[in-house]
Amino acid sequence: MDQDFHRIRRLPPYVFAEVNAMKARARAAGDDIIDFGMGNPDQPTPPHIVEKLIEASRNPRAHRYSMSRGIPGLRKALAAYYQRRFNVDLDPEAEAIVTLGSKEGLANLANAITSPGDIVLVPNPSYPIHPYGFIIAGGSCRYVPVTPDADFLAALDRAVRHSVPKPIALVLNYPSNPTALLADLDFYGQVVDFCRHHKIWVLSDLAYAEIFFDGNPPPSILQVPGAKDIAVEFTSMSKTYNMPGWRIGFAAGNRTLVGALARIKSYLDYGAFTPIQVAAAHALNGPQECVGEIRAMYKTRRDVLIEGLEAAGWSVPSPAATMFAWAPIPPAFAHLGSLEFSKLLMREAKVAVAPGIGFGEYGDGHVRIGLVENPHRTRQAVRSIKSFLAGYDRVLEESEKQRAVAGG
Repeated sequence: MDQDFHRIRRLPPYVFAEVNAMKARARAAGDDIIDFGMGNPDQPTPPHIVEKLIEASRNPRAHRYSMSRGIPGLRKALAAYYQRRFNVDLDPEAEAIVTLGSKEGLANLANAITSPGDIVLVPNPSYPIHPYGFIIAGGSCRYVPVTPDADFLAALDRAVRHSVPKPIALVLNYPSNPTALLADLDFYGQVVDFCRHHKIWVLSDLAYAEIFFDGNPPPSILQVPGAKDIAVEFTSMSKTYNMPGWRIGFAAGNRTLVGALARIKSYLDYGAFTPIQVAAAHALNGPQECVGEIRAMYKTRRDVLIEGLEAAGWSVPSPAATMFAWAPIPPAFAHLGSLEFSKLLMREAKVAVAPGIGFGEYGDGHVRIGLVENPHRTRQAVRSIKSFLAGYDRVLEESEKQRAVAGG
């Protein structure tokens, strides 16, 4: 029986699916595809965290239902992290909640606060759950620039003056996925002042807070005086501690928003497996050398990639944070758009990247390159890309012929 479900109709086809299917076919045919497409950490979780998981798992009582808000010890560990890292005080009972990764928390909070037809302000390009969490919930998105500057603030002002109804919320994500842009406290302060005045909630995604390379550590919006009046912030264990499959994240800040998320989650889940939460608390409270080692690993990979691409003739800005490079499509290929360029790069260079269009229409001039391969594999990819770029006349000619045949 065919059904045209309302919420499914509002979701476009997943752009990455086409690249992923092509990658699967190439690998099935025996091709060695170097995959920079997904931001999926490739290194193991630090041993002391795994050992704590094993220890906690041996307790039979830990195999019962957990708590949808998260166990008290983990919420206290998050509060301690915010105090030492940002000098921000959190009440672990009312201003902190554990989520099944930051993605789940964002989506469920969107469901909690969005009524049909509500307008939410979202940067474009951005991580897909930022707009689609609200779209799934029945809202509509108005897009603003991703750059944390005067253009962004001007776009906020236009959005409030020209949107009907008035926007209910603003999504922020710095360090940004996919663009790797950073925001400073002065920018956050201006956003908080504006949104408090206009009674707009702020949802800040700080998943890459600890993956930074140059300059000062990225700040939290909760450092701004009065931010907790309107803002909630999402963080994650995935990248900081190489724990993506563990699905542990957090929301912290405004009591009303945290309470709304807690109420929604109380109907939907019993929380993550308790031993995972115990191990996550151990990660936050325990030795932090592993965080510095993970950060240094990504910095090394970044430098190998960016320097190699520059030598190959592809100038890509060096990201100051995150595990991604946001690469403008080389001028000779810009007319193809990001999806066709990504497919061409995979076919000719055996290198997979994420097309920028998957992060919004304003991302179509770029591809996202994940720092998820070791330096040896990265150098191998760079050599292939260099050969690909050197023969761009032939590559483009053959590509145009194939597209003409496909077009009939």
